[in-house]
Amino acid sequence: MQKLILAFAVCALASGIFLPSCRHELGQLPILPVDPSDTTVVPPPPDDPVDTSGVPCNPDTVYFENQILPLLVSNCGMSGCHDPISHEDGVITTDYTHIRQKVTPFNPNNSKLYKAIIDTDPDDRMPPLPAAPLTTEQKNLLKKWIEQGALNNACNEGYGQCDTSNVTYTNYVQALVANKCQGCHGANNPGAGIKLTNYAEVKASVESGKFYNSIIWTPGYSAMPQNSAKLSTCQLNKVKAWIDKGMPQ
Repeated sequence: MQKLILAFAVCALASGIFLPSCRHELGQLPILPVDPSDTTVVPPPPDDPVDTSGVPCNPDTVYFENQILPLLVSNCGMSGCHDPISHEDGVITTDYTHIRQKVTPFNPNNSKLYKAIIDTDPDDRMPPLPAAPLTTEQKNLLKKWIEQGALNNACNEGYGQCDTSNVTYTNYVQALVANKCQGCHGANNPGAGIKLTNYAEVKASVESGKFYNSIIWTPGYSAMPQNSAKLSTCQLNKVKAWIDKGMPQ
């Protein structure tokens, strides 16, 4: 099974983001005869419960694993830029060790990473053209993380419980997409021509089936976020709840 899943993943990546040409329909698989003498009991797949342990998220704290790493991977750590293979100018922005080398804790104005992010010269700023610059909110998030010591910290947003009762695009999905998707699917040169910069574009992607199947890593779709960890169970549950409720804005 692991080999089959790996084959799907390689096929999806080779065909490009969200392309359906690699999808394999279950109806095309051969129907195997049932052996009545086979009494083997196949257990159901294990549940994927929400992890409610760990560290609760403090709204006054910026967390590297939850906020900073996805932001930098999405906007800077793609192929041809600052991923481990390309590492333009010797810079890698896909893990804490390398990112920390470009940061001076408690001093954003003396941090090469932050200065590159806020540079107004389009030839020097990061991410470079044709990508759009980070938003003011994203720049402030990075600045605050550095001011707080540039820690390799993380929190569990599902700590205690995962509240899916009132998820809207504005209060949850918008920020999730901005931090984890818009680096590849922004307004300028979006991956596979798919933009996810506003409610209408995200809604259209959900309705096509591409958005949700990609974030839950369905075989035949490119696993998103690209080059990053899968969204947590709580995050996926929130997105699913939002979709099930008609994608309220």
